[in-house]
Amino acid sequence: MEKLLKKYIQNLHSKNLSQNTIEAYTRDISNFIKFLKSREENLNSIHTDTIMIYAEKLQREGKANTSVIRNIISIRNFYKYLIINKFVEEDPTLAYDIPKKVKEIPKILTVEEVDSFLEQPDTTTDKGIRDKAMLEIMYATGMKVSEILNLTVFDKNLEMEYIKVKRKNGNERIIPLGRAAVKALKEYLKVRDNFNIDHLETLFLNTKGTKMTRQGFWKIIKIYAKEANINKYINANTLRHSFAVHLIQNGADIKSVQELLGHSSIGATQIYTFISQKNKIEEIYKKAHPRA
Repeated sequence: MEKLLKKYIQNLHSKNLSQNTIEAYTRDISNFIKFLKSREENLNSIHTDTIMIYAEKLQREGKANTSVIRNIISIRNFYKYLIINKFVEEDPTLAYDIPKKVKEIPKILTVEEVDSFLEQPDTTTDKGIRDKAMLEIMYATGMKVSEILNLTVFDKNLEMEYIKVKRKNGNERIIPLGRAAVKALKEYLKVRDNFNIDHLETLFLNTKGTKMTRQGFWKIIKIYAKEANINKYINANTLRHSFAVHLIQNGADIKSVQELLGHSSIGATQIYTFISQKNKIEEIYKKAHPRA
């Protein structure tokens, strides 16, 4: 099964898909193959009930609805490839009804939780200094994980206190950096050479001296969330969501937040207005109701 996965990944590379997409397919299908091995099944012998059991397993593990949907779609695309190349005869996913995608409301942190979270990196170590800079920049700018990981040393301007983010269409957006982010980034730049063994232009590097992966960044988030005793479900973009809501709560207009986040449509930004209003109503209720 691993050989077939390897051939499939090579096929994906030939289609010029993004590295993030290929990594997601690889991860999803690798996990599915492990599941089949644990049941002593193979790609050619399973039926729809196996797909149903796998989807239920993902849900029991606490995977979000969107994650379950993505996994099944990954498996379905894998089977399309297997059938076209005559490695298997039937697609067990075809009779499985993929659940409808429900738009989930992003979880956010309070200002106090963000402060606690950002204090967790150990800034007596090079790694802690790097982590502190990455997280401070994410909260200061609302950048996506992929945008932070793709930053180069030429995208920052510490004198003018801003950072440039390249868009897919080739355009750029300029985002201001707060004092805390500028300070953290300056400290990181003092030790960056200790990571940059191959003289790369990438701003943030892992301990091996290469570009950090999304999985590597996610591990950092999980570790510091646990150390800060944050019990909410969070993901790698929670700081981005918190950035947007906190701006709106403090008077920023929706159009400016849209520009800072890089949303092409204001509709994608309006969810943060809803979250802000919802949080405000809950806060008023807790303060005003005698039995809240």
